[in-house]
Amino acid sequence: MFVKLCGLRTESDVAVAVEAGADAVGFVLTTSPRQIDADLARRLVAAVPDHVLTVAVVRGITAAEAAELALKTGVRALQLHGDYPKEAFDELAGHPFGLVRATALGPGTDVRTGAFGEELLLIDSPVAGSGEQWDITRLRDNPPTGTWVLAGGLAPETVVEAISVARPWGVDVSSGIESSRGVKDHGRMREFVAAARGAVT
Repeated sequence: MFVKLCGLRTESDVAVAVEAGADAVGFVLTTSPRQIDADLARRLVAAVPDHVLTVAVVRGITAAEAAELALKTGVRALQLHGDYPKEAFDELAGHPFGLVRATALGPGTDVRTGAFGEELLLIDSPVAGSGEQWDITRLRDNPPTGTWVLAGGLAPETVVEAISVARPWGVDVSSGIESSRGVKDHGRMREFVAAARGAVT
């Protein structure tokens, strides 16, 4: 089970994520309680070993602005979160970082990984970053294909059941491993990774 811990903001957050065995770490570079600037993100990215994927998370900015941030921070992947059109992904093709398409499940959502040229698809809550749980049973009627990650309202206490229901390739968490909004709880980070890894798929 691929595990991504998102919204990390400090060196200790990164160290705990790596030690806990996370496969990927995310850094939010646009407006959010978890936002950090590009200079701090670059320093944190530099502390992540090669076997852990580093992801810049953006929303509400242009593809060109997103590319500039990804290049400045040195991440290995860029996550476009929200209603980005395929043209945005086309514009980013050829850059030296992978692409993650993060979207909520709507009536017309294309849930085929790679449909927009992305390497990874992330299906999130309609209110991203809120920690609100959403009805993941809706995925049964429109199951994603390929390497896709489930997000939205996950926590150490809920991730095992969510995996059994949705059967994703991976999981992503941010709010569910915090002690307060934007502040990571290192114990919960470890618990989440252990619970996700122990889930039966």
